[in-house]
Amino acid sequence: MRSGRTMQSNAMARILSLSTILALAFFFLALPAIMPARAAVEIQEVTSQKGITAWLVEDHTIPIVTIRFAFEGGSTQDPAGKEGIANLMTGLFDEGAGDLESAKFQQALDVAGAEMSFSASRDAIYGSMRLLAENQREALDLLRLAINEPRFDQPPIDRIRSQIKSRLLSQSRDPQYEAQREFAKALYGEHPYARPDQGTAETLDSITEEDLKAFHDRLFARGRLHVAVVGAIGPEDLKRELDALFGDLPEEPDLLPVEHVAPRLDQRIPIAYDLPQSTIHVVYPGVSRKDSEFFPAYLMNEILGGGTFSSRLFEEVREKRGLAYGVGSDLISRKYSEALMIGTATRPDRANEALKIILDEARRMAAEGPTQEELDAAKRYVIGAYAINNLDSSSVIARTLVNLQIEDLGIDYIDRRVELINAVTRDQVLAAAQRLLQAEPAIMILGPEPQE
Repeated sequence: MRSGRTMQSNAMARILSLSTILALAFFFLALPAIMPARAAVEIQEVTSQKGITAWLVEDHTIPIVTIRFAFEGGSTQDPAGKEGIANLMTGLFDEGAGDLESAKFQQALDVAGAEMSFSASRDAIYGSMRLLAENQREALDLLRLAINEPRFDQPPIDRIRSQIKSRLLSQSRDPQYEAQREFAKALYGEHPYARPDQGTAETLDSITEEDLKAFHDRLFARGRLHVAVVGAIGPEDLKRELDALFGDLPEEPDLLPVEHVAPRLDQRIPIAYDLPQSTIHVVYPGVSRKDSEFFPAYLMNEILGGGTFSSRLFEEVREKRGLAYGVGSDLISRKYSEALMIGTATRPDRANEALKIILDEARRMAAEGPTQEELDAAKRYVIGAYAINNLDSSSVIARTLVNLQIEDLGIDYIDRRVELINAVTRDQVLAAAQRLLQAEPAIMILGPEPQE
């Protein structure tokens, strides 16, 4: 689940103006990107004088620099009664900073030839900038202002808040959105993961300029900061920029404690709604990204439903019976919770049939595990697909490196990953399946009342 403001008309104007400036560079980026997937990614760890650490992939082939960073926190840090404040805040960083009010700040971004964005997830606030190397100084000065001195002026607050409320009103008419909210409450109870990360009309109306400033001051600090930089910049230059961007922030954030929560299983949540299709979600226990048995569980999920066109669920639900256009499973690993979720949509009169097949396949995996042929094929796929999905452009590389830092997987993870996957045995995958799939799952069915 992701949050953040929708693209505004002024942001669209900036992108259109950038398209002329960056057209040639983007042409080359579309071919092999800054770091082609076939090439090894050489990551340097750079630490500034003020102790700010970043992972750098230096490449001067294209004169573009991409920086991505994350402050741990996110919407789980929204105070009670102020839900949606993290999301609202991320929509305001390009609406004025320092001495520059909104229009002048956005004009300065245009002149600098830079793209800047912020967003909020449940567990972090993300920021990024892509810029031409020749405009590095001007562009990063604007990013520094946004990080350290956001204005939070009242007219932009009112405008962005109104846009979010309009989106919430539209979503409230979407049965899928409302069902997801109900399912989250059933799974997580009073935990922050059950709250709407965009807030409600009432909580948004309660958020003031002072609330936004206080929330920013609590979360924006060096202690839980993760930074990745890709492109035409060297380590010494980067050290200076890191101190300029982040060096004046407080040493540690003031984060509210958040407890780890396991989803509430062994329940069935029917949500009656007159729809042409029934949507099915099935939730089992998950596994932490740092768990020593993560890769056996990851490969098990790939074989069960993660592999989409080659998975058991796809074969049984779609190919053999034509019950659904698509079906899949996913291992969801958040900072404070984990789950394995299976989802599909089918005709209401065949919803119970599809659900039975899903549950039967989960039980079969827990009882028998995969075949050796299935395991070998899954290994080949997840090894080969990693570069395509995680290393195919400068922006994607920067995102990947920040995520690796947040998950504390180590700077050598990309090099170790193949070895970790190849070391997984069939017995380990069977054990992972028994660990996760022998539980009675939580089940949500959205659609017409199904026949028993």
